[in-house]
Amino acid sequence: MASSCGEVLRLSIFGQSHSAAVGMTLDGVPAGERIDPDALRSFLARRAPGKGALSTARQESDEPEFLSGLVDGVTCGAPIAAILRNRDARPQDYAPLRDIPRPGHADYTAWVKYGGAQDPTGGGHFSGRLTAPLCLAGGICLQLLEREGIAVISRIAAIGGIADRGELLHSTAGKAFPVVDDAQGAAMRQCVEDARAAGDSVGGVVECAVLGVPAGLGDPIFDGMENRIARIVFGIPAVKGVEFGAGFAAATLRGSEHNDAFILRGGHVETETNRCGGILGGITTGMPLTFRAAFKPTPSIALPQRSVNLRTMEETELRVGGRHDPCVVPRAVPAVEAAAAIAVYDALLARRRETGGPSWT
Repeated sequence: MASSCGEVLRLSIFGQSHSAAVGMTLDGVPAGERIDPDALRSFLARRAPGKGALSTARQESDEPEFLSGLVDGVTCGAPIAAILRNRDARPQDYAPLRDIPRPGHADYTAWVKYGGAQDPTGGGHFSGRLTAPLCLAGGICLQLLEREGIAVISRIAAIGGIADRGELLHSTAGKAFPVVDDAQGAAMRQCVEDARAAGDSVGGVVECAVLGVPAGLGDPIFDGMENRIARIVFGIPAVKGVEFGAGFAAATLRGSEHNDAFILRGGHVETETNRCGGILGGITTGMPLTFRAAFKPTPSIALPQRSVNLRTMEETELRVGGRHDPCVVPRAVPAVEAAAAIAVYDALLARRRETGGPSWT
């Protein structure tokens, strides 16, 4: 399985939804960097399940166990390997689904690709549970970026067609529901609750901004910053679209409306607006790097759905039980931040390797 990515910073993610543990290895982190365990736990807690009616009832502490790469809390240059144990796994919940793929899930495509040898419980390696080790790796990168003066912030931009109001200027990490406008957040929560009560689900959009990014990160064509970020963001289950800056709205504008004029501010080149999302030609401009990720509704719903029994090859009706989020978007917010942090830190290390030092134009 293609569960690895990165250029200088190499990330690999392993495990299944109901295996003994999920985990990651992160190779390429410079030696001598202290990792704050409390900050890491706090970040992981934002993604953790079991937080009320709007989340799955599954309870996982997500306490990281480091196997290598740290000595007394400081990186030693060896690959960082860590696991998060699955302490509340219930694979028996999925026994009735072993031969019946859930619509909207990877059950069928995994069955085709791996000839029925895949782990079908809870989606196996395709599960949203794998965002836990992604956040573990991203949480480490967030700390390293912060020391470089780079911050990654995000918010729920929309759920079920209800949009947040205001600009994303500051972190929403300290809020129980990460939006700018709390009134809109309350409307979103009600939308999720209504869907849950109906046995259904809703999707939404997460907006992310990376502040303090220097100009010059990324490469043209296949290793642009859009490519680097999108590759990891699309590794988050349920992501169906990613757009940068003005995104698809740019298609409705004229060049005179979309172009960002260059200006001088304090002797530095900046752009007057930022419709490009801080990226031109795959390379960062020095302005905030902004993007949005669209999430589909949770496929596991209580309403009856049509499917096929792959053992008998007969059509059947499926009702999905078990524990599932009626909307993955609130818990996906830190996963999007993690993806951005990993991509940006990898690009920063690549730039330093090119230039032989931390300086850039």
